[in-house]
Amino acid sequence: MSLSDRHKYILEELTSNPSITSTDLQQEFNLTRRQLGYSIQKINEWLVSNGFPVIERTRQGHFVINQAIFTKFSGNHEQTANDTDAIVLREEERVHLIILMLLSSEEELSLNHFTFELAVSKNTILNDLKQAQKYVEDYDLIIKYSRKFGYLLKGEEFHIRKLLMHMTTYILQMTNGDNLLKKIASIQDNDVTEFKKRVEEVEKQLSLEFTDERIRAMPFIILLILRRIKNGHQLNSFPIEYKELSNTKEYKATEELLYDMKDISLSERLFITLHLLTTNVFSTEFMEESVIPKLLPAIDNMLRLFEKSACIYLQDRNQLLDKLMQHMKPAYYRIKYHLTDTILFQGTVSKEFKELHHLVKRSIGPLQDLIGVEIPDNETAYITMLIGGWMNKHGESIDKKVKAIVVCPQGVSVSRLLFNELRELFPEFVFLDNLSVRQFLRYPLEYDVVFSPINLETDKKLFVTKVFLGKEEKYRLRKQVMLGVHGFVQEDVDVNSLLEIISKHASIHNRSQLKEELKKYLEPNESGHYVSQDVTGNDKKLGDLIHHETITLVDSIDSWDEAVRLSAKPLLELEKIEERYIDAMIRYCKEDSYIVIAPGVAIPHAAPEDGANEVGMSLLRIRNGISYTNDYKIHLIIAISAVDKQQHIHALMQLMNMVGSEKDRVSLINADSINTVYEIIQKYTNK
Repeated sequence: MSLSDRHKYILEELTSNPSITSTDLQQEFNLTRRQLGYSIQKINEWLVSNGFPVIERTRQGHFVINQAIFTKFSGNHEQTANDTDAIVLREEERVHLIILMLLSSEEELSLNHFTFELAVSKNTILNDLKQAQKYVEDYDLIIKYSRKFGYLLKGEEFHIRKLLMHMTTYILQMTNGDNLLKKIASIQDNDVTEFKKRVEEVEKQLSLEFTDERIRAMPFIILLILRRIKNGHQLNSFPIEYKELSNTKEYKATEELLYDMKDISLSERLFITLHLLTTNVFSTEFMEESVIPKLLPAIDNMLRLFEKSACIYLQDRNQLLDKLMQHMKPAYYRIKYHLTDTILFQGTVSKEFKELHHLVKRSIGPLQDLIGVEIPDNETAYITMLIGGWMNKHGESIDKKVKAIVVCPQGVSVSRLLFNELRELFPEFVFLDNLSVRQFLRYPLEYDVVFSPINLETDKKLFVTKVFLGKEEKYRLRKQVMLGVHGFVQEDVDVNSLLEIISKHASIHNRSQLKEELKKYLEPNESGHYVSQDVTGNDKKLGDLIHHETITLVDSIDSWDEAVRLSAKPLLELEKIEERYIDAMIRYCKEDSYIVIAPGVAIPHAAPEDGANEVGMSLLRIRNGISYTNDYKIHLIIAISAVDKQQHIHALMQLMNMVGSEKDRVSLINADSINTVYEIIQKYTNK
């Protein structure tokens, strides 16, 4: 007889946690008292049929389990390989072992092979094979059967290798995983010992220490890769760049690892090098930046963006940079070559780190740009844990900070502009997102405050604000929000008075330096820490986008549609946009009047997918103005081509400053030449 999955789970829980009570088991497995009694009866019948004593239950609901059962089933690592026969396997574990057999077998596999190794019926194996097929589909692989060759795994060898590394890591985490792996894959103890020694030599050569998990898995992975090579399963299409890997220390270490295997091809050596490069390390004596020269600046920029988003200063920042660098070197190669699914991330990001994880994902741009591919969630989760753990260690938290969202029905540029304006105005708030109304209705994160140019139905504090705020309006809004959130308006702190209080109770070794630090802490806006800055290196300035070629001056024009087309004509000629982008701009103008950002100034734009090829801006001046929606007379139209949410924002902020000045706005409208317009633009470009 065999046990059902439910009975196996209960037996596993009893042997791993013998002090558990009947009530605990009922709650854990959602069982009635009668159902639990039936399960214990079936487990005892199975134990007797396999020569073990039964599990007894006391009146108090505790269990009496014979030591022989613990010896066989409690995960004792002193078990021999033969003891694996007695281990109760769940369906998920059987599926992984079936896949391992397909990856490692040197003979044809039939149903009998699976039933013999896993000690279950043919019907159970057939069902498990269906589950295995679903599993390998994620790797673009299929399981095929023929009478001549039996069951085989088919697909690109590179994908098979990824699956091999994943399976090996998973099975080693199972109860008695080492022995299971040796038994199912027919791996000899002496081979594992030999390659463990070789891997330890690699550690010495690379001056690092691999994590315990990786040092345990690497001998098995290398042995199975070598077996596939021996059996003729060679890498054909190969995405790995020779130049990128051949000059690494890891490539030289691979040469030492395979010193007695001269027939291993270059592509296979590069693959094993990649495995070494993607392996997590516990510690290292030094980080060699020359291999990925731009990695450290990218991590540094990511941290700056995170600090800005989370409204914090990370203490001992250089030490955190070292830790992130140590993690990101292997992660760089994992992400670039799509090997992240070989890294098993246990569970999801905890509730405590949910908002942090979101802010990390918003700040990950510099790393993503460097690697050239999207960074998967499991990798950003690791980074979140590192940063979150560092913050906890230093007593930092965003839990007590006010969390805000911005909900704006306008397009990308206007919405992002409002988000940045408010973040500048409230540097002590954590701004989580700028959302459309539809996104707002299903937003999953916790927040305290909502800013929006329209009224919304919400039980949170809502502050309705204009997109473009003048100096006085900003002052009034800040006062209103502080009263609404805190019940008071914070007065300016006198740093000198604060120093006098501190000096009464503590010795000040460097008064001027302390004063500067206090100013930085109490006045983040003046310190420049929260001020919008060219952090990623990709942000464009106003003068980079609006120059002589993209400025058009006319006295009058017949219609609004014609004005939009003329304003965008330079962008079309420079191939920064397609014709359909202009059509979309006109369409959006009819749906949305929020493009008016200042008296007489409008910024029509469309979505990136509407035909934006490259970031750009062009300016049309209409001296006599053109009517827009019967409510506005527009003199300046700035057409914007936005390919993402970031690159044009710096220039857009400078544009807002420029048209916010009545004097310069009037000068632009009355300008007699393109040079005059460009001189005014340059004044704000350099600010």
